Amino acid sequence: MNLKEWAESQGIASVTARRWFNAGKLPVPARKVGGLIIVGDVDRTPSPGETVVYARVSSADQKPGLDRQVAQVTTWATGEGLPVDRVVTEVGSGLNGHRRKFLALLRHLRAVTIIVERRDRFAGVGAEYVEAAFAVSGRRLLVIDPAKVDDGCVRDITGIVTSVCARLYGRRTAGNRARRAVEAAAGAAG
Repeated sequence: MNLKEWAESQGIASVTARRWFNAGKLPVPARKVGGLIIVGDVDRTPSPGETVVYARVSSADQKPGLDRQVAQVTTWATGEGLPVDRVVTEVGSGLNGHRRKFLALLRHLRAVTIIVERRDRFAGVGAEYVEAAFAVSGRRLLVIDPAKVDDGCVRDITGIVTSVCARLYGRRTAGNRARRAVEAAAGAAG
């Protein structure tokens, strides 16, 4: 059940329950799936099936980043006691759904645990929906460095601006222009 439903069943304000979760003081196991907090059994033990490391870069000139991502994610998984069964690397834009290896990984039901460095390596906008679908089907997406893009609003705005820039200026410079636009907006607001 989600955190709000749990709080109501316990006679606790949902704001208080969220504060307890953020402080690590919630008296029941819980995990965050996108923007949703699920209360219940949090199983960190490997489930039967494959654990897959997924790494992606946007263009061929960023290929050295694949090795860095794979090394970082594999090291993290080993430290968590998760055996890595397979590594999937891909060069492709995060702005569209035309990533052949990514789609094959989603269809491969034996891949029950998929580990990525950052959420945007897996999916830009809408990653929360994929995570929720995984949770329902007994699969899980583990993000080892959620702090890099943890603020949901900033992540969503960056994704939208990147998408608009890609249409206006082409995919190659979209990321840079989106980053500069978000920085300019943040500078004007601050």
